[in-house]
Amino acid sequence: MAYDYSELVQQTQHWTQQAQAAGWINSDTAHTLNEVDTQSPYALFGNRLANARPLIVAFMGGTGVGKSALLNRLAGKAVAKSGIERPTSREVTLFYHHSVALPSLAESLPMAKINLANHDDDRKKNIIWIDMPDFDSTELSNKQQVLSWLPHIDILIYVVSPERYRDEKAWRLLLAEGGRHAWLFVLNQWDRGQPAQLADFNQQLHKAGFVEPMIFKTVCTDENLVDDFAELESLIISLANQHTIEQLEQRGSQVRKQALKQILQTTLLTLGSPQQAQQLKAQWQTQWQVTSEQLQQGFAWSCQQLAQHYASHASDLIAPPALANYTSENHTTLWDEWAESRFNDAIDEFISTADQAGLPVLPLKKQLAGLREKAEKIVHTQSQLFARLALATPGSALHRGFLKVMRLCEITLPLAAMSWAIYQVFIGYYHSNMAAVPYLGVDFAVHSSLLIALTWLIPFFILKKAQPSLQKSALNGLNKGITTAFSLIESDVSAVIDNINQQHAAQCQQLTELIKHCDSAEPLVIDDNSPLIRMLV
Repeated sequence: MAYDYSELVQQTQHWTQQAQAAGWINSDTAHTLNEVDTQSPYALFGNRLANARPLIVAFMGGTGVGKSALLNRLAGKAVAKSGIERPTSREVTLFYHHSVALPSLAESLPMAKINLANHDDDRKKNIIWIDMPDFDSTELSNKQQVLSWLPHIDILIYVVSPERYRDEKAWRLLLAEGGRHAWLFVLNQWDRGQPAQLADFNQQLHKAGFVEPMIFKTVCTDENLVDDFAELESLIISLANQHTIEQLEQRGSQVRKQALKQILQTTLLTLGSPQQAQQLKAQWQTQWQVTSEQLQQGFAWSCQQLAQHYASHASDLIAPPALANYTSENHTTLWDEWAESRFNDAIDEFISTADQAGLPVLPLKKQLAGLREKAEKIVHTQSQLFARLALATPGSALHRGFLKVMRLCEITLPLAAMSWAIYQVFIGYYHSNMAAVPYLGVDFAVHSSLLIALTWLIPFFILKKAQPSLQKSALNGLNKGITTAFSLIESDVSAVIDNINQQHAAQCQQLTELIKHCDSAEPLVIDDNSPLIRMLV
């Protein structure tokens, strides 16, 4: 689908607005994109013309080359001030047919500095002639006026004199504007010129990109001298038709699209490479591994202090405020200034890595800003959670299983011993009655009592001595919580990176699409016998 230049500019400005708000481009780049040239000869009339419009032709040149004299000769009267009254042009003169409705001129142009003159020559009905100020004068406002009017011009008649055809300022402007207009060249004051100067001027135009430039030699001081003024006038009148104007419009649109394309391509380079963006996650994981190891080592002493306190206050485990008060009163906390500094250094170094890779870092800074404050909460929450879980179920699973067996033995073994003693008493009593032998004596009572006592004392002693260390359990819980917290932090940063990569890819895709649309235009076809071929770079 081919887009008009105005549509491309509108889409570019829309992209610029959201990209700047998200931090993908800076204010300078946004200013460049927002200042893309949107003016055209058609816009000179405020887009109020239904179809046809006049051909806009302007005389441009340096001080004293005779632009105003050429326009006066064209008009057959003094419509532009020249000579002693105005050695330096300070105003724009418009010479046009009385049927052209100039009140609809674009409001951005300074009407107060426009000299208006009209005529009744129907041959020139479809032409607006403009005499531009001297762009090389010391008046800065003159140059500004020239630059303001240039986008509205179809054909620029570049006027030079034998003395000033190599003017440096003029050549800089010619090279900058060469592709945007159709050009005719006038070597004025030819009565003082030499064939060598004409040849040299033609050679300079070749270097500027004109294969066969159309140069007219004119003399405006003596009408009796033969020159090319009539040919110049006739050529411009022949070009004042709708077909030529449409071709110039198409050419101007293509040139503006290519200029916009270059700006968009430069902007795309500032977004960095998608391949570099995809490498961010691996770079963060490598960097975070080193940082987490440093933090884990730095937390060793704090973990021991907190584990000791958690063990001594295990009965108060369900009261978080007590533990919180302890850490604040005794200044024993995991996430202190040192830890915060190490974490911020890791984030800053990661952002610096992205910056060195040529990626915009402001979106990354914005989305990582919340994690700088969130990291402390993650570490505290996870360390306390796992410490509580460790104190609630101290020891390993094997250790806890062994203790369960001992508790069972503490109950079952004494019961078994007592059952055996009761059984022996009953059997002994039975046999003593049947066989008339003595009943169980003191030795049996002592031995059975000892057996019952040992079956209870041994499991009790084992349970007493085999209880897991609450401090060690709390320490293991804290370390496990810290490891989990570090994993969550890494995941959160990785999620931010994934989001950044998606946004970066979307921004690059939108710019790439705009760049493609800048090339989606039908090629300009100019007839072989048309003079436009010689007037375009």
